[in-house]
Amino acid sequence: MMDFWAVLALSLLLGALLALLFAAVSRKNDGTEQTDRNQPQTAAAPPEESSVKAPSSKKLRQQQRKEKLQQHTFSHPLLASSLKSHSGSVTCLDFSSNGKYLASCADDRTVRIWSTKDFLDREHKCLRANIELDHATLVRFSPDTRAFITWLANGETIRIFKMTKKEDGTFSFKAAPEDFPQRHKGIVINIGIAETGKFIMTASVDTTILIWDLKGEVLASINTNQMTTSYAAVSPCGRFVASCGFTPDVKVWEICFTKTGEFKEVTRAFDLKGHSAGVYSFDFSNDSRRMATVSKDGTWKLWDTDVEYKKQQDPYLLRTVPCQVSEGSRIALSPDGRAVAVSSGRDVAVYSAVSGRLEEEFHSVHSEDITDLRFDLNNRFLVCSGDRAIRVFHNVTGYRAAVQDMQALLKKAANDGVRQRLQQQLLDAQKALDALLSAQKS
Repeated sequence: MMDFWAVLALSLLLGALLALLFAAVSRKNDGTEQTDRNQPQTAAAPPEESSVKAPSSKKLRQQQRKEKLQQHTFSHPLLASSLKSHSGSVTCLDFSSNGKYLASCADDRTVRIWSTKDFLDREHKCLRANIELDHATLVRFSPDTRAFITWLANGETIRIFKMTKKEDGTFSFKAAPEDFPQRHKGIVINIGIAETGKFIMTASVDTTILIWDLKGEVLASINTNQMTTSYAAVSPCGRFVASCGFTPDVKVWEICFTKTGEFKEVTRAFDLKGHSAGVYSFDFSNDSRRMATVSKDGTWKLWDTDVEYKKQQDPYLLRTVPCQVSEGSRIALSPDGRAVAVSSGRDVAVYSAVSGRLEEEFHSVHSEDITDLRFDLNNRFLVCSGDRAIRVFHNVTGYRAAVQDMQALLKKAANDGVRQRLQQQLLDAQKALDALLSAQKS
């Protein structure tokens, strides 16, 4: 009997063990099936989420940088070219006195030197000068094109770079051992170097203009008494320095030297009076006999400055023309005095200086407000900056005015030699104008 109960107990124990083993295996299978069912969903989840979730911070920074550096697209029939080697916003432009080169500086710590003969080519090569541990906000060529001067943003001073021509026709650049001393207390808005090579000018918003010799010694300090200065420049002839600002006039001084080349004094030459509000900017013709001004009053004016100011003769107002302006508007007068360009924000308008008629308008030229506006010395191109690109336009307005002037001179010519020379010049100018106009129509 005891054997029976022993066998029964053993059977029950084995049955319980088998039941427990079966239950454990069943739970394991159920868990495995659950894991297998979820695994494909878990593996597929990241692609679904990645299609909608925000990019990583690194990718976002790269995307923002790419968008920031992307060039602003602009096209126009009169656009000759766009110069695009800078990786930062271009702040200043300057043509060399021989007309062969254009200098540009940007906040990418470089100054670029461009050849004007390449403006119409498909590719535009340039030479690069690096600004160590700083960047230049202003640049100006020396009269002999063997150096250029820059204004350093952080150093707040002048740095001179010598240009040495190499055998292959390119240049090497070397900074002077020492920068000019820091003398300005306000933000410097412009610099210039006289065509005579006798002095350098720096001007700040706090109405201070400093006249320097080429070694960095201050020769004179001028207080413009204009509350704030918006623009200042040296005349192309190298005799005058002018400024404008909050007051509705432009003040002009003569920088006087002795016959032996020593600095003598600064004397007040004349004023341009006629605007009813502050003057944003001005420009000279290449012979310094004409000046153009643009004002907050919504007009630009053309002046005859070929006067005997030492005999108290005032400049003559030749023309007043309404125009679109905005804070920081710039004006450019072509070297021959035939065309006037005015910037307003990101737009440029070109007028005939002879008639005052609006002839061309360029809208949204840059992605930012225009920082500089200039005609080249041969009156062929108008250039401007406002973002990373430099826009180069054909000066069709200048060509038209030149053709009209030559036609008038041809009627008055009494000498056969003069007449033949004018006829050839007129023919060349007319061909160039016709080619540009046909391209504009197409």
